[in-house]
Order: sequence, then C-alpha cells, then structure tokens
Amino acid sequence: MTGATTNRRITTSIVAGLALVSLIVHLLTIHRYGYFRDELYYIACARHLDFGYVDLAPLSAFLLRIELILFGSSLFALRIFPALASALTIVLTGILTRELSGRTWAIALSCTNMLGSLFFLAVGASYSPNVYEPLFWTGAIYLLCRIINGAPSRTWIWFGVVVGFGIQNKHSMVFFGVAIALATLLTPERRHLAQKWIWLGGLIALVIALPNIIWQIDRGWPTWVLLHGIAKSNKNVVLSPWEFFFQQITLMNPATFPLWFGGLIWLFVSHEGRRYRAIAFTYLIAFTEFVVMHGKNYYLAPAYPMLFAVGGVAFERIFALRLRWLKTAIAFLVLVSAVVFAPVVLPILSPEKLLAYMRAIHFEVPRTETSHTAALPQLYADQFGWEEMVRSVAQVYASLSANEQQHAAIFCQNYGEAGAIDFFGPKYGLPPALSGHQNYFYWGPDDYTGEIMIVLDDNATDERKQFRSVEDRGMVESSPWAMPWEQRLHIFVCRDLKIPLRELWPKLRVWL
Repeated sequence: MTGATTNRRITTSIVAGLALVSLIVHLLTIHRYGYFRDELYYIACARHLDFGYVDLAPLSAFLLRIELILFGSSLFALRIFPALASALTIVLTGILTRELSGRTWAIALSCTNMLGSLFFLAVGASYSPNVYEPLFWTGAIYLLCRIINGAPSRTWIWFGVVVGFGIQNKHSMVFFGVAIALATLLTPERRHLAQKWIWLGGLIALVIALPNIIWQIDRGWPTWVLLHGIAKSNKNVVLSPWEFFFQQITLMNPATFPLWFGGLIWLFVSHEGRRYRAIAFTYLIAFTEFVVMHGKNYYLAPAYPMLFAVGGVAFERIFALRLRWLKTAIAFLVLVSAVVFAPVVLPILSPEKLLAYMRAIHFEVPRTETSHTAALPQLYADQFGWEEMVRSVAQVYASLSANEQQHAAIFCQNYGEAGAIDFFGPKYGLPPALSGHQNYFYWGPDDYTGEIMIVLDDNATDERKQFRSVEDRGMVESSPWAMPWEQRLHIFVCRDLKIPLRELWPKLRVWL
C-alpha cells in the first residue's frame, strides 16, 4: 500500500511538473509579437454572444467573454486561458495514461511527449477553439477507457456531456464522435448498444448541442454553406494521404513519432493492448475522415494525446526488462528536439532572427492555405500590421468633416481587418467596422446608408461600380512581416452608393 501511494505521488509530481513547465513557457512567451488575425475576430464574436457563428461553435466565444471580463483584453490576458488549457491537456494525458494501467515511466513518457509536441506548444500561444479541443477529445477517450475497464454503464452519461460540450466548442467533435461510435462497433464494446445508458449519453450530447443546431437550422446551415464553399475554392492546401500522414509527424515533432506510432501498432499486436483497440480504430477512422474531406493537417491533432498515453504504456511494457535506457533516451530526445524547434512555434526570436534560424535548421512550417505566402509562418505573419493599418484608416477618417464622420462607415474585406478596426479603433475614435466576411455578415450594415464609406481593398474595381464617387487615399501603413495582401491594401473614400446598403448587403457575403 505504501509503495503504491509513493508511486502515485511520484507520477503526480511528474505530471504536475511537466504541466507547470508548459504553463511557464507559454506565460513567458505569449506577449511577444501581436494579436493573431483570428484572435481579433474571436474578440468580436465574444462581444456579440450568440448560440452559433458561421465558422465556429459558440463555447469558445463564451469562454473568451469570461476571460475578457476577468483579465481584460491585453495580449497577455487574452492568452492566459490557452496557456492553462495546454497545461491541463498534459494533466489529462497523464490521467488517461494511468487509466490505461501506465505506471511511472508510461506517464513520464506520455506527458513528456505532450510537452514536446510542436503543435501543442504552438496552439497554447494564442486564443482559439483549438486550445480546448484536445481536452474534449481526450476526455471522451478517458471515459471510454473507464467503461472498458468496468466503470458503471451510466458513465456513458458523462461521455455524452463531454461530447456535447465538445461539439459546442468545435464542430470537429462530431467527426471524432462518429469515429468513436464506429470504433465501438468494431470492438466488444458494441455490447453497450443493447443498454440504455449509451443512448442516454447520445441524447444528452444532442441536447447540449441543440442550441447551436437550432441556430444553424434557423439560418439555413451557414456552417455547411461555408464548408461547401471552401471545398469548391482553392483556399486550402490539398494533401494526399501520405502527405497528410507525414505532416502529422512534423506537427507533432518527429522525435515523438516512435512513441505515438509505436503505441498505435501496440494496440493491434499486444494482448494487453487489444483491450483498448477502440482507441486505434478511432484514430484510423478520424484520420480517414479528414483525408477524405481534404481537412487541414492540424485537424487530427487533438487525437494525439490518447496515442501518447498508449505509447507510454507500450514502451513501459516493452522495455521493462531489456533496453531500459531507451525510455530515458526517448524522453531526452523529445525534450532536446522541442528546445531546438521551440523558436519556430513560439514567439521567442525577432522575425529577422527567426527566418535565419529556420534556414539554419532547415525547417519550415507546412502551409495549410494556398494564400499563405508571407516570409514568416502564417501563425506569426498574421500577428503583424494590424494597429498600423487601423492608424492609417483613422488618419483618413479624421480628414472627413464632422458631418461626414457621423455617417461614415468603414468596410473591410475580411474579419481580420474588421476585427482590428473594432479592437484598436476606439482608441482612434473610429466607429465599428462592417464586413461581409463570416459572422460579420450577420451583424449587418447597422443604420449606415452607404452615403459615405471608407473601404479597404487592394483595388477599386468593385467600388467604382457601386459608388458614384471613389477617392483613393493611398495605401495603408503596415508591417513588412504582415501577410502580403494586407500590405497592399488601399484606403478608398467612397460616396453616394448607387443602391441602398441594405439592398446591396446580401451580395457582399463572403463565406470562405
């Protein structure tokens, strides 16, 4: 009993220590650079709380609203929840490893690989629904493993709660839920289908997700319209199955590959591992889903904590008596490689030094969208130039007469620009932005008539068709590190819209 208690204390200390390291690393680096494009949009969503949005589920916006109330909207404050969520993901990985009967080395390996994962280092450095997603995916798998290990069948109710809130955080939880359901059919756990509890769990998940479903139905399934539009466009980089697989290795950190891939194989070939084959089937089905749908390379990332947990157990068992030094070597290699790659996924170096460093180590972050052609990786390029752009717009706005300012609207082409106007604009006396992009379309033209509008665009082709007068006030001030198209923006003062703005508004919708 004393030995078991001591072992539990050791593993708890390991998990807590690695989670604390993750938290400290993020808190020390999250204030560098600037606000990410999507963060500015998420802040706007948090200020327009609703049961749904065109391109995201509502939970992350509600949580962001809480964070803004508690800590304010500074760059550091905005990223406190992501840093905490990343640390909690490590804790949950350790808990899952223990549920899989992992002991000290298994927990140490799984949590070390989580800490050294490049994707999870990066995702904890900015606010998005992605920071919470691994908690819901891993939480669902943990409860599934509890059920496999003999927990009461009513545990399916808690499984439904986790899945339901996971859907409210990000719709990709639906695909993961489908993967779990199909995996259950392929394993002895299908016996639960004959009991009421699994169906009650599904019903609870549906009830929790229902407000968002009603929101979608009421508006004609805008998220589906968005996804369909993206699929028809050339927006995302389309990957072959092998390209998708190899980019998983890159995203997770190549040094973690032996653990998570070895764990996946162990689930099929080991007698002990076969008990948890549902995890392997879940991963493979989810992998197939995202490959078939041409999903971005990081869509599968929340599935890796469960594979790290399995891999930790597998390596602990395999190297219990022979080659025991390999466990230490793998943990050491993961941590060293994480230190080497950290400047690429965390804002540690200046942009100039970062580019030089990436060339020196011959490493490049895979692109996820075809338009990401900036010198810096997209996760950094989209953090530059926003306030400079707003300042340029403010100068043009200030040049208008007092009467024109009362009626002037500011129209932006995308939610990053609009979010920047809404976030930085009040400091410069600017009104809220208008845009047809994503959920800004639903927030509408307000009471503006189109009598006078300041429009951000790279050319005035559309504006000259829509307005009787278009004046080019020059290019915006930006940053050389910003996305190229944001550096090419012009500020147009447009007067006398030819048709009422509300009549034109439906044609301005851009869901991509």
